[in-house]
Amino acid sequence: MSSRIAVLVPCRNEEAAVAEVVRAFRAVLPDSTIYVYDNNSTDRTAELAATAGAVVRREPMPGKGNVVRRMFADIDADIYLMVDGDGTYDAAVAAAMVRRLEEDNLDMVVGTRTPVGPDDAFRPGHRMGNLTLTRFVGWLFGPRFTDIFSGYRAFSRRFVKSFPALATGFEVETELTVHALELRMPVAEVPVSYSARREGSQSKLSTWRDGLRILSAILFLFKEVRPFKFFSAVAAVLALVAVVLSWPLFVTFFETGLVPRVPTAVLVTGIMVMAFFSLACGIVLDTVSRGRRESKRMRYLAFPPVRNGTDPH
Repeated sequence: MSSRIAVLVPCRNEEAAVAEVVRAFRAVLPDSTIYVYDNNSTDRTAELAATAGAVVRREPMPGKGNVVRRMFADIDADIYLMVDGDGTYDAAVAAAMVRRLEEDNLDMVVGTRTPVGPDDAFRPGHRMGNLTLTRFVGWLFGPRFTDIFSGYRAFSRRFVKSFPALATGFEVETELTVHALELRMPVAEVPVSYSARREGSQSKLSTWRDGLRILSAILFLFKEVRPFKFFSAVAAVLALVAVVLSWPLFVTFFETGLVPRVPTAVLVTGIMVMAFFSLACGIVLDTVSRGRRESKRMRYLAFPPVRNGTDPH
């Protein structure tokens, strides 16, 4: 591997697996620097990671999104490999992910999870939520990924340094995906074995609470990235409600020439005005969003692409 590689491991209370994770990635990527970011652990995560040979740093603000923002801001490398510290991902695939990033000149390679071993490696609620929300993101932004919540990813420097990192929790994976889709970056997926957690390690992901947070993040990002489509949909719904409420009024007016339900008529008028305002907001904000996208694109192009060590250009 010719490029400088940083392995980034966000951790919170992962003493059961973090040392093994560090050693496994050290064996696969011997020339890389492994950084373990401790997110307010109350166990021996930091101590065991340091003993295993990792560079340990701390991020006191709780939430995976806060850790990712700190890692991306602090670490300077050519290639970044991010993996959870719970030992569920196969370290042996790391070299293939980095190689794919270099050889195909990509900006992100996602390790798509294939469960192995016991059924609890991928809980049914998580499996259903992952499939549903992945398809929802594909419908809104484009179907280029099959596992948007994978915590195993390889990035180029230009991806990392142009990523805004606004999320605070587990919705950060959604933000990473949308960032790549918004700028139409070259990306790929690599299948990776996904095993059950080690004994003594517990998931920090709550199926319903974090699922709703992720859904809210998807809708927020859709509003920010595709404002015309978002506000056009709102305008269409408001206009449809106004038409349904006004239909009896039109029928009565054509039959009698009177409008007996004046409050309903006023309400319908107000809803239709709101629909037009929503459409106007979509048009204006779409122009703003285009300008922001161009700024992100220029920031992205300010960094050189990943190149294979044998590429002379």
